[in-house]
Amino acid sequence: MTSTTPPGDGFYRPAEVAQKLRCSEWWVKEQARNRRIPYRWIGGSYLFTDEDIAEILRLFKREPLAPVPSIPTPRRSPEQPSDMESRRPGFRLTARVPRRARTATADNSARQRKEGH
Repeated sequence: MTSTTPPGDGFYRPAEVAQKLRCSEWWVKEQARNRRIPYRWIGGSYLFTDEDIAEILRLFKREPLAPVPSIPTPRRSPEQPSDMESRRPGFRLTARVPRRARTATADNSARQRKEGH
C-alpha cells in the first residue's frame, strides 16, 4: 500500500530519522543507498515517511531464538555459613613452581645422573 501524503510535515530527512532511531545519519543513508530500507527519492535526496520508519523498525526487529530459562539462585539460611567462613583457618594456597624452573631442575638432575654413572 503506497502513501499519498503530501510533502511537508509528513517527510523526514536522514538526520531526523537517525535521531528517531538512535543511529547515525550515515547508517540511514547507507541502508537506503543499498535499498535495505524503504525511502522516497524526491528532489535528489532521501525522504522518509512515518510508514517508512515503522517499516524500518519492523525490518530490524529481532526476536529471541528461544525463551531464556530463569536460573534459580540457591538461598542460604542466615545460620548457614558462607563458603569463606566454612574454610579451615590456616589453609593457604601455594603457587606452583614455574614450568621453566621445573624443566631446568629436571634437566639438571638428568645431567647429574649421567655424569655420576
